[in-house]
Amino acid sequence: MPKFYSSKQITKVLESKGFLFISQKGSHAKYRKTGKPTLTVIVPMDRKEIPHGTFHSILRQSQLNLRDFE
Repeated sequence: MPKFYSSKQITKVLESKGFLFISQKGSHAKYRKTGKPTLTVIVPMDRKEIPHGTFHSILRQSQLNLRDFE
């Protein structure tokens, strides 16, 4: 069975990889990493389990891989 990640776990990894919290509107937070290219990631907040499709979208936006989250 695949592992589910919480919003808190995802934001910890993003911050450890250099992403900074920019803003939050409603239940979605925006994290950004400057450099070339500038990366912006939208994370749904206060969720105990992020769906797999949403998690893969976060991976794609952040250009990180699954090993960064293990």
